[in-house]
Amino acid sequence: MSSNRELSIGSYVGIGVGLMVIVGIEVILTYQHLPAQTLLFSLLCLAGLEAFVAVMYLMHVKYEQPLLFWTVFPATLFVLGFLCYLLPDAFRMFNMRLH
Repeated sequence: MSSNRELSIGSYVGIGVGLMVIVGIEVILTYQHLPAQTLLFSLLCLAGLEAFVAVMYLMHVKYEQPLLFWTVFPATLFVLGFLCYLLPDAFRMFNMRLH
């Protein structure tokens, strides 16, 4: 860690309880028989929130220099966007024939 700040045990317990609440919401949403698009969107948003909390607090990125965050965050968004751009080509390969 680049700073002297340490999370207390209570903070870790709060983060753990918060993550369990998000998982509980995901389970409840799954059993609500929502339309597939709505369910997928809501579960992906909640999973993104879980990942953000885990990276920021449990991996101590919150206490690093802002330059690290602003270097990694846009690069991650670029990679995810690029993967979404290339995904249709991956499905196109199922219809290709080998010669």
